[in-house]
Amino acid sequence: MRSLVLEDTRRLAWREAPEPQRRHEREAVVRPLVVATCDLDQPMIFGQTPFQFPIALGHECVAEVVEGPDGFAPGERVVVPFQISCGTCERCRRGLTGSCTTVAPLSMYGFGALGGDWGGMLSDLALVPYAEAMLVRLPEGVDPTCIASAADNMTDGWRAVAPALAELPAADVLVVGGGAARSIPLYAVDAALALGAASVTYVDTDAGRLAVAQQLGARVVEGPPERSLGVFPVTVDGTATSDGLVATLRLTDWGGRCTSIGQLEPEAPLPLFELYTRGVHLHIGRAMARPVIPAILELIAAGRLRPQLVTSATVAWEDAPEALLEPATKIVIQRA
Repeated sequence: MRSLVLEDTRRLAWREAPEPQRRHEREAVVRPLVVATCDLDQPMIFGQTPFQFPIALGHECVAEVVEGPDGFAPGERVVVPFQISCGTCERCRRGLTGSCTTVAPLSMYGFGALGGDWGGMLSDLALVPYAEAMLVRLPEGVDPTCIASAADNMTDGWRAVAPALAELPAADVLVVGGGAARSIPLYAVDAALALGAASVTYVDTDAGRLAVAQQLGARVVEGPPERSLGVFPVTVDGTATSDGLVATLRLTDWGGRCTSIGQLEPEAPLPLFELYTRGVHLHIGRAMARPVIPAILELIAAGRLRPQLVTSATVAWEDAPEALLEPATKIVIQRA
């Protein structure tokens, strides 16, 4: 079979790879149908991350079951979470499926050696371990091209606002974009409004993303996150920079909740005394994809989430190597 491999900076090629073999009843072989770009894919392609080459790309995926496990019929369409999880260890039972103790730390598709060399979903076939725990069926009538990012980025946007809005219902929400995370802040806007936020303010310097946020229903502000914006009970830092995080924290109300979507900097100063005196809650860490996928799919099926508005382009499977070299918010790659 073939897999799309990032061999070096900006060098992508289809390469032959061994076909996956199902070895026991908990495993499944699936055929990827739709793969969406993660916000980290293009930084990896452009050499802006520390991840080592080669990398078999693709980890946001809707697939059809080819073989196994029990309870899933061949041809059924499923979302495949990007993180590998057994579903039964103590951490998985607590919802920490991205930190499963049954597999090596950071086990995931599409990140090469960092993710444990599980391969990528831009492949003819893929192996899913613990498939009865990992796979999530598509609801009837849901377009697969809309929901491939439910495997990762949509869950990231969801977790950035859902826990905070559960504690602070109908709060005003601030989402700060402008960094490498191009789509996740927009998914956070969509999720916040679906979950009953009183208002969502979206701040960014990119005109295209601002237009999408406005279409989703946010009040948009072009420029950096200035203190003149006021304070918000719930804030989301999508800048992936330490300066952006500090600016977002300073826009978080007393006792408010701030989630930082992602950081690649190894260390950075924080205004700790200021955060302490104002009682700001900061959450920083990876999203746990598998537990929240069913809730996201349910809202998409009901028309309350509109991820299709975030998609920049839909391209054919064979055109992926060229398409991935063009900067975009969210590319969806569809098999014919």
